[in-house]
Amino acid sequence: MLTLDQHPSGRHFLQIPGPSPVPDRILRAMSLPTIDHRGPEFGQLGLKVLAGIQQVFKTKHPVAIYPASGTGAWEAALANTMSPGDTVLMYEGGQFATLWQKMAQRLGLQPEFLALPGTCAVTGLPLSWRHGVQAGLVEERLRADAGHQIKAVCVVHNETSTGVTSDIAAVRRAIDAAHHPALLMVDTISGLASADYRHDEWGVDVAISGSQKGLMLPPGISFNALSPRALDASRTAKLPRSFWAWDEIVEMNRGGYWPYTPSTNLLYGLHESLEMLLGEGLDAVFARHQRWAAGVRAGVAAWGLAIQCADAAVHSPVLTGVVTPPGVDADAVRKLIHQRFDLSLGTGLGKVRGRMFRIGHLGDSNDLTLLATLAGCEMGLKLAGLKLAGSGVQAAMDHFAGHPA
Repeated sequence: MLTLDQHPSGRHFLQIPGPSPVPDRILRAMSLPTIDHRGPEFGQLGLKVLAGIQQVFKTKHPVAIYPASGTGAWEAALANTMSPGDTVLMYEGGQFATLWQKMAQRLGLQPEFLALPGTCAVTGLPLSWRHGVQAGLVEERLRADAGHQIKAVCVVHNETSTGVTSDIAAVRRAIDAAHHPALLMVDTISGLASADYRHDEWGVDVAISGSQKGLMLPPGISFNALSPRALDASRTAKLPRSFWAWDEIVEMNRGGYWPYTPSTNLLYGLHESLEMLLGEGLDAVFARHQRWAAGVRAGVAAWGLAIQCADAAVHSPVLTGVVTPPGVDADAVRKLIHQRFDLSLGTGLGKVRGRMFRIGHLGDSNDLTLLATLAGCEMGLKLAGLKLAGSGVQAAMDHFAGHPA
């Protein structure tokens, strides 16, 4: 149990790429008394959050909401649409794509992992972890699948481990160009409500997301946005599912209820989150995140350090991955920053462990939050012995001052 002397004064700077800082307004909403999840008041709440989350996904079709993490929604997407032994084409863009692929194996599917080959000459890191999904590779593989053994294409919209976004519309065009019937499944766990996402327009069949990123909630809710094709596939799929089954959820959601006990107080928070996001306007929300991201990237560039995402066209608006020079342990730097400045940064995951750290710019943040974050990073990098090219804090200040909100 923590004692009082273990809590530093002031507020902790939570600048990981999720869970994101939760606004006080949402915390207050979650503190309301719990109500009967079978009563009329809850039914009204359920209908409101279901309609609001459809607007965020930009879909007119059902969105299943689970009292679970995003990992649960990964499993729900596969379990509702696939049968044992089915082949799924999954694109390796980072650690979370890798974890989804491992899940597919454990469920008895046959995942085929597609990746951009080679390593970066500058950083020595895998090219596939520095660039977005290559739609051309997807199209090429699907054209070769004349027997249509591949039942789904699974890609990550915003790869949280690398800070790389991907062009989902291009992946849909690739599937269509190959005249292939595979379902398109998209992980937008860290992208939703921070980066532009268009479920219906982009022809996505199943989208996966979670509460703890752009929706600014604590962990504990996950989502599947569905298409009619996905619902059709679920009627003949043979993988076992009960808790994750869409049919009962979609049916009971018509009245604003769930087939089991939902996360009532998290749904209070979701209602408040949707009020905030839709009240601001999604385009304004996306522009705000892009502005924050550009300011942070200006700071990293001033330091003279590499950004994990090597393609400026797909820099994430949610987080920035900072690559440390060879021989510098990024985790040691991150630990030093946490100990000295009570600032949490995201660790490098999987193939980039120890080579980079991640700065989150989402949730309950503002310009000053991010300037303080960059100041903590800059001091920590210097304390770790790195010779920086210039002041990232000054560069970010100049960017924010020159690009008003």
